[in-house]
Amino acid sequence: MLFNSGEFLIFYILVTSLYFACPYKFRWLILLAASCYFYMAFVPIYILILGFTIVIDYFAGIFIERTMEPHRRKMLLAASIVANVGVLAVFKYFNFINLNISVLLHKFNYHNPIPYLAILLPIGLSFHTFQAMSYTIEVYRGKQKAERHFGIYSLYVMFYPQLVAGPIERPQNILPQMHAKHPFDYNLMVSGLRMMLWGFFKKLVIADRLSIYVNMVYNHPKSYNGSEIAIASIFFAIQIYCDFSGYTDIAIGCAKTMGFDLMKNFNRPYFAANIQDFWRRWHISLSTWFRDYVYIPLGGSRVSTGRLFFNLFIVFLLSGIWHGANYTYVIWGLLHCLYYVTYLIIKPYLPKEPKNQTAAMLMRTAGILLTFALVTFAWIFFRANSVTDAFTLIRGLKTIGAKPIYGAGSSNLVHSLIPIAILFLVEYKMEYLPQKFNLASQNVVVKWSVVMLTVFLILTFGVFNGPRFIYFQF
Repeated sequence: MLFNSGEFLIFYILVTSLYFACPYKFRWLILLAASCYFYMAFVPIYILILGFTIVIDYFAGIFIERTMEPHRRKMLLAASIVANVGVLAVFKYFNFINLNISVLLHKFNYHNPIPYLAILLPIGLSFHTFQAMSYTIEVYRGKQKAERHFGIYSLYVMFYPQLVAGPIERPQNILPQMHAKHPFDYNLMVSGLRMMLWGFFKKLVIADRLSIYVNMVYNHPKSYNGSEIAIASIFFAIQIYCDFSGYTDIAIGCAKTMGFDLMKNFNRPYFAANIQDFWRRWHISLSTWFRDYVYIPLGGSRVSTGRLFFNLFIVFLLSGIWHGANYTYVIWGLLHCLYYVTYLIIKPYLPKEPKNQTAAMLMRTAGILLTFALVTFAWIFFRANSVTDAFTLIRGLKTIGAKPIYGAGSSNLVHSLIPIAILFLVEYKMEYLPQKFNLASQNVVVKWSVVMLTVFLILTFGVFNGPRFIYFQF
């Protein structure tokens, strides 16, 4: 079920109403049933995959907590991880690995007898797999008690607002909330609905409208000049941000209306002044997952310089692979590794921020623009249909001075500029002037005026038959 659909609107109203109408002791059951229905709206049979990993991890958590012998605890954790990664490998990476084996064997005149699997990737598989793994790892580390209530644990994995595209929650945050009573709170309801509305604005008005022009260029990379490729690449950088952060806003807002507090997943990443700052702001739940479960166990930054760079290489390589079974994602991850390592090398030699306010602002602006340019260049590989297409687009940038011929995308291009301006004005205010014009502190007339204006923009400029959320494929 897509958030940007009439079906979800009806689903949300019914589920939320029923949630508050039911006694506290039955609310977990309402949410679990709703989450199952929500997931089965995509491919019903794939609910069995979730059921398999839920059963494995539920019992693994209990046995890990009960077992005192270190070796056996490690074996139980390994079994849980293998089960989760195994499912992910079969559905997401089997054909990719098999294709590479076939290519390698072909070079030696051998035929690969292993057939390809005609399977559809379960939606959001990487997200709920990582969330499930964080549970057993935290139980193993002694930072989380094993959940005895099978229904509550199932809801932890399947909670519908963040089931298919995150945020990737930690058990310490979400499990206690699922045991807590959540009385109806008017302020939380209003705040959550306002956040959902902003998420729909970013998705429908900005992301889906930009996708029309982006798809036109990226699906025919040889047909456009450098200026058009540059515009499409900048638009994709904005599209993927508005698409993914829009989903996150809807998810967090939806959960908030029922009293749940999900973690922040984006913090205005395009205001980052360097690549290190960007990764502190972009997809926070995933970057902190890799930090806590890969980077730090490898030694983190408390190692030699060479080992530090190796640790970063592993993290960014895995991040690229996590996003998809394609070399475009691998190159995207390694490009960010190159950016990050280069920044760490030159960081000690960079000038300190000037005391003069104007000079400091200019220096920060230059850093923001450079970071955005580097990130946007890397997005070319992320969005391109193949590595060949990516390099075709990059070569096409040589003609960047040519006059763009907007063609069929011209009206969508123009209609996108005002919403983009609104987006960056709002984020600029949140970044640098958080105390000024706080909507929550305004009078009723101002609040409703802003809400009605947002609704008007969504109804006027929104693309209601646009693509599903980009990160659903992960």
